[in-house]
Amino acid sequence: MSAKPRIVFDHVSVRFPTERGQMQVVEDVSYAIADREFVSIIGPSGCGKTTMMNIVAGFMTASAGSVTLDGRPIAGPGPDRGVIFQEYGIFPWLTVKENIAFGLKLRANRTDEKEREEICQRYMRLMGLSDFAGAWPRMLSGGMRQRLALARAYAVKPQFLLMDEPFGALDAQTRMAMQDLLLEVLAAEGKTVMLITHSVEEAVYLSNRIIVMTARPARIREIIEVPFAYPRSEDLHERREFGELRAHVRQLVMQEYAQQARQKPQADN
Repeated sequence: MSAKPRIVFDHVSVRFPTERGQMQVVEDVSYAIADREFVSIIGPSGCGKTTMMNIVAGFMTASAGSVTLDGRPIAGPGPDRGVIFQEYGIFPWLTVKENIAFGLKLRANRTDEKEREEICQRYMRLMGLSDFAGAWPRMLSGGMRQRLALARAYAVKPQFLLMDEPFGALDAQTRMAMQDLLLEVLAAEGKTVMLITHSVEEAVYLSNRIIVMTARPARIREIIEVPFAYPRSEDLHERREFGELRAHVRQLVMQEYAQQARQKPQADN
């Protein structure tokens, strides 16, 4: 990682209170995400991946250690960070165009009417939604709703994209198309991305680096440099090197799932 770090985790631990006492969710985690880097966080379900993203988003704080953005502690949410969830996060009572324009009317990102119109038109065109400007979200397919969620996040021009399983509910073909669209937008606009995913294939295809987390409490199992240059295309999936890296990451993740399964009987006692 040669570029300047933007997001830095420094010996971060997170504990949650439960009826049985404190539950350790994240334990002594340190890593950094550089400017315009695409980093995927992968590990067993419930291991603490989303907790780490929520700290970067400003939704919660660490119990110990620090998370900084450009050298400053993260004090709360901000317009520099766009958060995209699997559940789309779009407003059902607003049309496609109104959803994209929503953030541009808020004080932090306010634009005049002319610029707002240009931005809406740009992202509707980019996401293939121009013919659906006046449509309600319920009229859209799952893939189109996720494109709308991306368009709304991009429209306010955040420096950082924090993505929590954004394509997890999509079928395989739509998911691949959304991954390619994401790479296309990133190539044109440049963002720093933190992606939470359960898909090894997705992590290898999209990322500069993959951080493999252990079963809870989350610790870093391995940080993997992805050697493939951008731009990337679907034929990358057929390369021997891609298959070997995918197999290696999958093996690490499955070992942690096995460790998680061994922990469950103890947790139930």
